[in-house]
Amino acid sequence: MQVALEMHRKQEKKAFLASRKTKKKEGGGLRAQRASSNVFSNFEQTQIQEFKEAFTLMDQNRDGFIDKEDLKDTYASLGKTNIKDDELDAMLKEASGPINFTMFLNMFGAKLTGTDAEETILNAFKMLDPDGKGSINKDYIKRLLMSQADKMTAEEVDQMFQFATIDAAGNLDYKALSYVLTHGEEKEE
Repeated sequence: MQVALEMHRKQEKKAFLASRKTKKKEGGGLRAQRASSNVFSNFEQTQIQEFKEAFTLMDQNRDGFIDKEDLKDTYASLGKTNIKDDELDAMLKEASGPINFTMFLNMFGAKLTGTDAEETILNAFKMLDPDGKGSINKDYIKRLLMSQADKMTAEEVDQMFQFATIDAAGNLDYKALSYVLTHGEEKEE
């Protein structure tokens, strides 16, 4: 699951760095397990497509399931070759069965429910905006992101700023950024 979250984060970064790609349409429908078929309603269509792309990247042998070898190959593609089998086994045991795409979505749904909502992100930004202006000084937010919790690098913050609306005074429009973070695409200008 850890590698899946890492892959999702990398996918989000790629989405920030690249202009929106034309979504390729896949033939055939997904057959979801009956007990988990509502997992698709937990995500927007663009999010499901991004998860599908991440799943496809991880499913190295293209058999429709993520197994230990797929995880090893995924980690290797990220430059980490010393991952232990027991770590991989622990990741695989997080699922209640074989990890097909529906199970993959279920796992993310369980991990992400309530944490990636636009309202949650907006509320976090609002704590840094006591005057309710809807913007925060970009230098201030950059210092915070690089020094607190899961510290970001200067490059990561600058990548995020590429998709943020920043006015002439250097203030970041966090409402627009929250939209981009939760929907994975820029608002049309």
